[in-house]
Amino acid sequence: MEGNLLIEKLDIRTVVLVGRQDFGRCPLGTRLPAALWPIAGKPVLARLLDHLAEEGIGRVVVCCEADVAERVEAIRSGGSLEIAVLIEDLTGGTAGCLRDAVGSDGGDLILVFSGGIASPPRLAGLIESHFAGGSDLTVVFNPSRWDASQPGSPAEIYLCKPDVLRLIPAGGYSDIKEGLIPSILRAGGVVRPIVSPSEIGSFHDREGYLHAMTMHLASDAGRTNDWVVNDPLAVASRASIHPSARICGPVGIGQDASISEGAIVLGPAFIGSEVVVGRDSVVVRSALWDGVRVGNRCEVFESILDSGSQLSDGAVVRERTVSPAHQAGWLGLHHVFARVCGPLESVANRLPSWARLSARQMGYLAGGAALLVVLLWSYWSTFVDLYGIWRRNDEYSAGLLVPFLTAYVVWSWRRDLKEVPVRPAVAAGIVVFLLAQMMRGLGLILMFRSAEGLSIVLSVGAIVLLLLGWSFLRKLAPALLFLCLMLPWPNRVQSALALPLQRWATTSAVFCLELAGYEVARDGNIIKIGDTSVAVAEACNGLRMITAFIVISGLVVLLTRRAWWEKLLVLLSSLPIALLCNTLRLTVTAVAFTFLKGEHVEKAFHDFGGYAMMPLALAMVVGELWVLSRLTTPPREVSPAVIARRPPRQIPES
Repeated sequence: MEGNLLIEKLDIRTVVLVGRQDFGRCPLGTRLPAALWPIAGKPVLARLLDHLAEEGIGRVVVCCEADVAERVEAIRSGGSLEIAVLIEDLTGGTAGCLRDAVGSDGGDLILVFSGGIASPPRLAGLIESHFAGGSDLTVVFNPSRWDASQPGSPAEIYLCKPDVLRLIPAGGYSDIKEGLIPSILRAGGVVRPIVSPSEIGSFHDREGYLHAMTMHLASDAGRTNDWVVNDPLAVASRASIHPSARICGPVGIGQDASISEGAIVLGPAFIGSEVVVGRDSVVVRSALWDGVRVGNRCEVFESILDSGSQLSDGAVVRERTVSPAHQAGWLGLHHVFARVCGPLESVANRLPSWARLSARQMGYLAGGAALLVVLLWSYWSTFVDLYGIWRRNDEYSAGLLVPFLTAYVVWSWRRDLKEVPVRPAVAAGIVVFLLAQMMRGLGLILMFRSAEGLSIVLSVGAIVLLLLGWSFLRKLAPALLFLCLMLPWPNRVQSALALPLQRWATTSAVFCLELAGYEVARDGNIIKIGDTSVAVAEACNGLRMITAFIVISGLVVLLTRRAWWEKLLVLLSSLPIALLCNTLRLTVTAVAFTFLKGEHVEKAFHDFGGYAMMPLALAMVVGELWVLSRLTTPPREVSPAVIARRPPRQIPES
C-alpha cells in the first residue's frame, strides 16, 4: 500500500518495448515477438500490464511494429491503466523508441520495461533505490545464481531521469545500452546498477521462455485463475486425463486438453487449451500452446510447439521451436523415419538378445548404411587410387589399416556412445556435405589430391551430423581425425621432408657406429665400414616409420583412458621414437652387412629389420605409458590394517 502511495505522488512515464520477432533466434510461424508468447494461455505482455496496473501505474506506452500492433491493442488490463500503442519500425533503436514514446514532457521519472518479462518485481523498492542512489539512469539486474547480493543477467528494466532524453540524438540509431549509457557517462552523469530482490524472468529465446515458465509454475500465480489446483498439478476443469497417463508436476493443463492412454508429462510443462497428447507419447519440460496435436509415440523434449502445430506418430522434437509454417521441412525427415520404423520393429524383435535394437535404432542403422553405400559408390575411384598408393608406396602402407582401426575404436566406444543423445542436425549436415563436395570439386579442378581425400573425412562428418547430431560429432571427432591418417601427405610436404630426413638418418647412423667403436667413413649418403659400403637410400629416410608410428600412437591414445596431457605426450613422442628406431635399424643393418654376403640375404635382412622396429616402437609407447602411470597415478587399492582386540576378562576379586 505504501508503494502505491509513492507511485501516486510521482509523475511517472512508463514505456514498454516490444521488440522484433526475437531477431530470428526463436522463429515462430505466427512471427510473434517474445512479449506475446503465452504463459498459461495469457501473453506475457498482458501479465506485465496487469502487474503495472496493480502497482498503481496510470498510463503505459507500448512501442511495437505495425504487424503486431493489432494484437497489442487487443490486450486489455484491469484497473484504470491506460494503454497507448506507438508504432515504431525500431530503426531508431531502443533509446529512439524511448524518446518518441515520452515526448517533451518526461515527468518526474521514466520507467522502461522489456515486453518479455514474465515475473515483474514490485516497483516501489526499485524507485526508492533509484532515488537513493542519485543516479541519472539505473539498470536493474537479476540476482546472481551463486550470490543473490551480486548482479547476474540484465533484467531489462531501466529507471532514468527525464534529463537523459536530451542526450538521445534526434535521428539515427541509438540503443539504451550501447548509445544512451555511454552518452550519460561522457556527459558526467551517473549510471548505477541495482539488484532485484527476485529473478525477473525476462527472456528472448526458447531456453529463457522455458525458464520463465518454470518460475511461473513455482509461484502462487501459477496456481490461481482458471486452474484447478492439485498439489504441483494445475488442471483446468474440463481437461481430460486418462487414468494410465503419468504426470509429474509442476504441470499446467488448460481447458479441453486431452492426455491419452500411457502418455507421460514431466514438468515443468504447460499443456494449452484443446491440446491432444497421443497414446504413449512423452512430453518433458516443454510448452504446448493452444490447439497442438501430438500423435502417438511422440517425444517432445525441452521444446515449444506453436498454436496449431501437429506431430505425426513417432515424431521426435528435441530442443526446438516448432510452428505450422516451419515444421513441414525439418519434421518431414522424422515423419518418413516413423513410417520406416514400423516394418523394422518386427525385424528387431527377431534378433538375438545381445544384438537386439529398438526400431528407431534400426532405422538409424539402416539410414546410415544406405548413406555409407552411397558415399562408397561416389568415392569409389578415389578409394581405388588410395589402395594403389598403399600397395606401391611403403611410406603410406600403414594407411590401409586406418579405416579398420577406426571402426574398431568406434566399436570399443559403444557403451559411451549409448549415453549420447541422438539429435539430428539436418541443416548443418547438408551444409557440411556441400562444403565437402566443393572441396572435392576444387581438388579435382586444381589436381590437388589431398583436398579430394580430406573431403572423404568431411563427408563422413556430415553424415554423422545428418543422422546423429552435434553431440555425436563431438564424441567421434577424435576418431575422424584419426581417419585422416589413411591419406598420403601432400607432395610438397613429402618432398620438403625427404632430404632432411635422409641426411639425419645417415648422420645418426654414423654417430652410433662410431660410438660402437667402428671406423666409419661417410660419402654423402653412403656409409663405408672397412670394405663394406651401405647406401642410405631415400626410402630409408624414416618417413615410413614416422607415418606408421603416428598411427600406432594415435590408436593407443584413442583406446586408453588417460589425462589429455598424457595423450598429448604420447602423440608428440611418436616422432622421436620413429627417428630413434630408424637410426637403430640402419645401424644394425650396416653392421650386419659387414659379414652377410649375397643380394638375397641382404634384402631379406633389410626387410626384416624394418618389420622388427614395429614391436620395438610399440614397446616404447607402452613403456612410456607405464612410466607416466607410475609418476602420476596413486595406488588404487590400499590394504587396511586389521587390528584385533581380545575381549576383556574379568579379574576375580581377591
